Amino acid sequence: MPSRIRTAYDRRLAEGRLTPDPSQIPVVEALTRLEKDLARKAPMGGLFGGQAEVRGVYLWGPPGRGKSLLMDMFCASVPEPRKTRAHFHAFMARVHDLVRQWREGDAKARKAVFGQWKGDDPIKPVAELIASEARLLCFDELQVTDIADAMILGRLFEALFERGVVLSVTSNRAPDQLYLNGINRQLFLPFIAMLERRCVVVSVAGSRDWRLDRLMGDRVWFTPADADARAGFETLWSDLKGEQDECPAYLKVLGREVVIARTDGGLARATFAELCEAPLGPQDYLAVAERFHTLFLEDVPVLGPDNHQAARRFVTLVDALYEAGTRLVVLAGAAPEALYQQGIGAFEFERTVSRLNEMSGADWLARQRTA
Repeated sequence: MPSRIRTAYDRRLAEGRLTPDPSQIPVVEALTRLEKDLARKAPMGGLFGGQAEVRGVYLWGPPGRGKSLLMDMFCASVPEPRKTRAHFHAFMARVHDLVRQWREGDAKARKAVFGQWKGDDPIKPVAELIASEARLLCFDELQVTDIADAMILGRLFEALFERGVVLSVTSNRAPDQLYLNGINRQLFLPFIAMLERRCVVVSVAGSRDWRLDRLMGDRVWFTPADADARAGFETLWSDLKGEQDECPAYLKVLGREVVIARTDGGLARATFAELCEAPLGPQDYLAVAERFHTLFLEDVPVLGPDNHQAARRFVTLVDALYEAGTRLVVLAGAAPEALYQQGIGAFEFERTVSRLNEMSGADWLARQRTA
């Protein structure tokens, strides 16, 4: 009997919603094996609801090869009743919040959230809560750059694996490249070894970047901001985002938290007002550029003398995106040349115009990010 993930994949091929790609076949086979193992090695009873060990799947490779799409299909089709699909950053944000609740809560508050209250170490109750919610954790965009995440991951996932939790994850990096050159990386190495032991690692190394094909098949600067341009902007966002729900991203910058409300893995979407009319600075924009491979920026107005501070922030944002190789899709009131013609810094804005035009070209879009 064919697996559900294989059936879903073949159906999309037949409907023309996917183009055949030989590099995706090993991924489908690995997810098919995981689907069967989850069904065959049913949960066992005992302390913490322990379960027979099932090796998960770790998919890694360059952006745009279909890892997230296949993960979505797998999570939607696998018959495991207790499953969670989340972006890794969103999952870790929740973990840190649960750790905070345990440390700050009194006995009553802890009991209400965790069902227990004794002890100073939050890892055990956090792991038990997560394991009670899901046997299968499906993560997208596993990337570790934050030392706080790096220091907690090993102990957390050791506790999760002890409770029978199974991982299915995507990443742009091989396991041994995670948290590369990070502070105290030697303390992170046991987590890498644990990942490699608990998951079958599959390289997704196709030559085609389907996301790039979609970007280059359309314009990335939508103007004027009328109904037709907005519809094209929305369609491109929907096509690149896929079926996963959007979620907020929380970027830690100089002890502060910058929130990008609409994200999907390496895709981010924000309004001009949110990024350029708010009191953000160069470090904030660098964090955005490093975290996301593509930014959708909407409602960029025609600027004038009264908007010179927002124009200056826009220049800084574009510089950060340009240097990081982050792709930019814009819904604007005018072409780059007509965005800011009068006001403080209008002359210097011409360099930004040049960069925006370059960033809309095929050669620039095809560049590979260094991280």
